Amino acid sequence: MSEQDISESPDIRFVGVSKWFGDVVAVDKIDLSVERGAFFSFLGPSGCGKTTSLRLIAGFDQPTEGDVFISGTSVVGIPSHKRPVNMVFQNYALFPHMNVADNIAYGLRQRNPKPPKQEIAKRVDETLELVRLSGFGKRKSWELSGGQQQRVALARALINHPTVLLLDEPLAALDRKLRREMQMELQTLQREVGITFILVTHDQEEALSMSDRICIMREGQIIQSGSPRELYDEPVNRYVADFVGKTNFFNGKVVTANKSSISINSESCAVLVGVKSKGAPTPKIGSNACVAVRPEMISISAADEKDNHADIVIKGHVKNRIFLGEHSEYLIVTEGFGDVLVLSPKTNESNRRIFAPGDHVSISWMPEAVLVLEDT
Repeated sequence: MSEQDISESPDIRFVGVSKWFGDVVAVDKIDLSVERGAFFSFLGPSGCGKTTSLRLIAGFDQPTEGDVFISGTSVVGIPSHKRPVNMVFQNYALFPHMNVADNIAYGLRQRNPKPPKQEIAKRVDETLELVRLSGFGKRKSWELSGGQQQRVALARALINHPTVLLLDEPLAALDRKLRREMQMELQTLQREVGITFILVTHDQEEALSMSDRICIMREGQIIQSGSPRELYDEPVNRYVADFVGKTNFFNGKVVTANKSSISINSESCAVLVGVKSKGAPTPKIGSNACVAVRPEMISISAADEKDNHADIVIKGHVKNRIFLGEHSEYLIVTEGFGDVLVLSPKTNESNRRIFAPGDHVSISWMPEAVLVLEDT
């Protein structure tokens, strides 16, 4: 392969990759491409194959079948220490007997030939400044906060100038507020250094907020890959819609189907109309399907109020209300449709009454809020 071909190649490419552990299929014939400079996430529940996929990139595991490429070059059979990647682990794996500077410099000191001391010190200082820890070099790792330890782990990985940085749930040990701060720090850092970041997480909010592209996995296979907006607004099936964000589902059978709309006869005997998600197959008439409605797309009002523009209006009563600051979540008990989750922004509640448990209400939605999906 020529230098031009390599420069135009994606940083990571899987071609028909499978990984077996005995009789267990961890990764099942996946094809994948991660473009240079992307922030890419593997997302899915435990046991879906996301961590194994990361380990195949790192070189900790070798594929049973298929090929793995980094910057256009096959790395199958190449050990982890000879690959142009670095990994940040969930527990950071810092050396407690070393100070921050020595932890960061560890990788450089293992090189053969080892860079001069002045060069190592200069690069440590530059990397500390990059992760906003200038002046922390002489501190011990156990003297740092969780967020600072995470930055040291990042600095130790970045100082080697890897082609790809691998992140194995690096924020899982942090509290919610610090985790959100570090998500923004990672995004900023990735843009500054311009290298490819690949994150493994089971946290959908983390993946949605940080990634350019997300790969959703189940049972070793890729179910859907796309931008956060595509996965949220255009899921290909119920599994993706259920895993990414909160969704109300109403089951039924397809009655009519065309390019513009699909209608299903729901279990409550009401006919619900929606549109097909882009990239999803059109369900066949008579097949099982479901209507998916995001809770923020549902309006809530007093039982006696009318909405002449709504596609459907359902009566019910408030079972529970949870105040979450910027919005409230209502759980509405309805006849025929079961419990329905409704998200009401704080701006709406400042102009309308706040409903309490037991209040009778109406909920409604517009036709464009409805997706008809294959029921998986």
